[in-house]
Amino acid sequence: MMTTSTDVLTARAEHLDAADPLRSYRDLFIGADDPAVVAYLDGNSLGRPTRASAERINSFVTGAWGGRLIRGWDEEWFELPITIGDTLARVALGAARGQTTIGDSTTVLLYKLARGALALRPGRTEIVVDRDNFPTDRYVLESIAGELGLTLRWIESDRRGGVSVDDLESVVSEHTALVVLSHVAYRSGYLVDAAGAARVTHEAGALLLLDLCHSVGSVPLELDSWGVDLAVGCSYKYLNGGPGSPAFAYVRAEHQGKFVQPIWGWMGRDNPFAMAQGYEPAPGIRRVISGTPSVLGMLAMQDTLALIDEVGMAAIRAKSVALTEYALELVRTLLFPLGVEIGSPEDPAERGGHVIIDHPQFEAVIEKLWRKGVIPDFRAPHGLRLGLSPLSTSFSEVCAGILAIRDELTA
Repeated sequence: MMTTSTDVLTARAEHLDAADPLRSYRDLFIGADDPAVVAYLDGNSLGRPTRASAERINSFVTGAWGGRLIRGWDEEWFELPITIGDTLARVALGAARGQTTIGDSTTVLLYKLARGALALRPGRTEIVVDRDNFPTDRYVLESIAGELGLTLRWIESDRRGGVSVDDLESVVSEHTALVVLSHVAYRSGYLVDAAGAARVTHEAGALLLLDLCHSVGSVPLELDSWGVDLAVGCSYKYLNGGPGSPAFAYVRAEHQGKFVQPIWGWMGRDNPFAMAQGYEPAPGIRRVISGTPSVLGMLAMQDTLALIDEVGMAAIRAKSVALTEYALELVRTLLFPLGVEIGSPEDPAERGGHVIIDHPQFEAVIEKLWRKGVIPDFRAPHGLRLGLSPLSTSFSEVCAGILAIRDELTA
C-alpha cells in the first residue's frame, strides 16, 4: 500500500485552511496561535476563550461591578438569564423568545426539568433513557426514579451509533411519562433524529427532553418546529463560556403555564422582591430559575453567540462536517493500518461535531500526546475523542494531531 508523506499531508491541510471561508474567525480566540499547543482537539469538552470575552470580563469587573455595584441588578443583571436565553434561542436553538433561561449546571437543570415534566404526566410510571447516555443524565434519572417510585425503561443502544426512532418505538408505551435523549451522543457523536423522536414520544402521550450539550453551537437546532418539549445544555463547549459556565434550559411555551420545577427559590417567584410568604411561581420561563444567577458566568458566552449570529449555523455546520470528514479520511489512511477503528457514524448526516476512534493502546497514549501539545480526550474503554470546534479548529491542527497519534502508535 502506498503511503503519503508528511509533507504532502501538511501541504494539503494548509490548502484546506486557505480555502476555508471561516479561517479568519480562528484569530478571534485566545491561544489559537500558541506554539505549545500543536493541536487542540477537545473543543467539545472545553472551548477556547474569545479575545472579546477577556475584554468583556475585565470591563465588567472594573465598570459594571466596580462602578455600578448593586445598582447593576436593577439596570441589567436581574433580566440577564432570560435576555441571554432569548439570544441563544434565536441564534442557536431554533426557538422563539420566552422559552429559554440561563443558570445552574446541566445536572441541576436536568433534575428540574425532568421532575417538572413528570408532574405534567401524572399516573404514568416509566422514564425512557438509553444505557450509553451521558452519566449525569443516567444518574439524575436513577435518582428521580428511586425518589418517585418510577421505572427506568432502558434502551440498549449501539455504543458506536445511538438511539434510532425504531429503538424508541420499541420501548415507549402508554406507561411512558418522559423520554430523555442526548441529541448528539457524548461518545460516538451519533445525531438523533429529534423530530422523529418527538413524534414517537408524543404518539405515546409522553414528553421529550433533549440534552443539547454536544450539539448546541455545532449542529443546527430547530426545537420549536421539531416539537421538542424540554431541553438542557451547557455553555462551556461550543459556546466558549468558560470552565463551569452556567447551563441553559428550554421549556416549550405550551407547557409553561402548568410547569412547576422542584427547587423553589426567591428569584423564580412571582414578584420576588415582595419577599412574600409562600411560593407562587413566576409566569413564563422565569419559574425555572431558583436562586441568584451567576452574572460573571454568563459573560463569555455572549461573544460566541454574537459570532454564531454573524456566521450562521449553516456555515458552522458545513465547517464542522468538513473537519470531521477530513479527520476520518486521515484516520483511514494513517491509522487503519495500525489497528485503529472508527467508533462514530461514518455518514455525516448521522454525526455531530466530534468523532471517536478506538485502539487498545489509547489509554496509555493520551498522556504522551498531551505532553506534545496534542490534546484530544480519552473515553473508556479505549477511545480517543476528537472534538473539532468549527470556529476555532484548523485543518492543520487536525492533520498534526492525527500524525502525532500515528507516531505514538508506531514508536
